[in-house]
Amino acid sequence: MSGRPLDVSAAHRSFLAFDFGTRRVGVATGNTVTRGAQPLRTIADSGTARFDAIGKLIAEWQPAALVVGVPFHPDGAPHDNTERARRFARQLQGRFRLPVHEVDERYTTTEAQAQGAGDVDAASAAIILEQFLRDLP
Repeated sequence: MSGRPLDVSAAHRSFLAFDFGTRRVGVATGNTVTRGAQPLRTIADSGTARFDAIGKLIAEWQPAALVVGVPFHPDGAPHDNTERARRFARQLQGRFRLPVHEVDERYTTTEAQAQGAGDVDAASAAIILEQFLRDLP
C-alpha cells in the first residue's frame, strides 16, 4: 500500500515503522542517510488512545512516510493478523495522510529476541524498518 510516490532522491527522508499487534504496537524511527533504524517505544494503548500516541510521535519525528510490518505464515500464506495489520496500515494512511508502506515481517520478533532486545516490539519495528531501508534504491 502506498499513498503517494516515495521520493528517494531526497538527501534525507525519515520514517516511522510499526510492528503491529492487537495488544501492543512497537515503534521505530530511521532515515535514508544512515539506512539504519532505532527502536523508540511500544504503545500499549488501544483504539483512539493508540492513534493519539502515534499522532504525537508523528508530530515529533515528522516522517516522510510510515512503514508497517505485515505478518505471514512461514510459507508466505496470510493469516488473521495479516489482514489486521493491513487494516492498521489503511487506518494510519487515512488518519495521518502520509504514504504507508507494507513490509513482510516474518521472523522479526524471533530476531529481536535473539538479539536480546529489552523492548521486543520496538526492536521488531526497527528490524522491519531496516529491511525497508535496505530495499530502497
